[in-house]
Amino acid sequence: MSLVYAGVLSHAPGITGRADLVRDVSIRNEFYEKLDRQRKEIEEMQPDVLVVVAAEHFANFFMNNMPAFCVGIGEEHAGPIEDPEWLKIPYTTVPGNADLGNRLCTEIMKSVDVAYAEEWKLDHGIMVPLHFLTPRYDLPVIPVNINCQGPPLAPLHRVWAFGQALKRACGTVPERVAVVGTGGISHWPATPDSGKINAEWDVEFLDRLRRADKKALLSYTDEATYREAGQGGFEIRTFIAAAAAAGGPLNLQFYTAKLPIFAVGCTVGRFEIL
Repeated sequence: MSLVYAGVLSHAPGITGRADLVRDVSIRNEFYEKLDRQRKEIEEMQPDVLVVVAAEHFANFFMNNMPAFCVGIGEEHAGPIEDPEWLKIPYTTVPGNADLGNRLCTEIMKSVDVAYAEEWKLDHGIMVPLHFLTPRYDLPVIPVNINCQGPPLAPLHRVWAFGQALKRACGTVPERVAVVGTGGISHWPATPDSGKINAEWDVEFLDRLRRADKKALLSYTDEATYREAGQGGFEIRTFIAAAAAAGGPLNLQFYTAKLPIFAVGCTVGRFEIL
């Protein structure tokens, strides 16, 4: 088959862990409604697996061993690694698909060097999306990590190449594959600026996705991103990889900077697959 769905969504821990502290409940509920719509759209495509392209947060990798790209090829994955009471997501085991993960890795490696891991601890970067997109945790998941934590970071043109390789790999297997890229846009996690959101920067980035403007998307420098969008802004790599996999423009279904208790601009969108 091929890629049957491609989208993006935000994944900050506050989205679930601080939901009860939101002042404007109507905006929060609209965000949740759009996430539920995304779940339904994915289910309508009847995927056999959900590939979650995320940025993990030192749950599995640290600076002594930090792959630029890694694919989870385990039979199952467990999480969250964080305190479930803090994240407000119960600890659970999520099915993987080791055979498909291996086949995707084999194809991706023909053009992009990628690591793989048979053991994967899921942190909020994947568990928050799964909480909304597959709340029964019954859809097999293949986790993918792009290093967005510690320099040196993969340059954006390599991230694009990875997304294209993932798309090509999906086209070589009989299974129906859904892909979501998940991260923050501008945010400053675990710093004194936590809760700060640069909405103007976010909107410009999302507009580049909406135009499917590859040149503009790949023009960001890490120095400028760090200055304008915080260290959390490096997670644009997950959105760019999903954009490369889809090939088409983003239908932005939701964005707001008006939930600062979530400490991230909250985004939901679906790409046209070309």
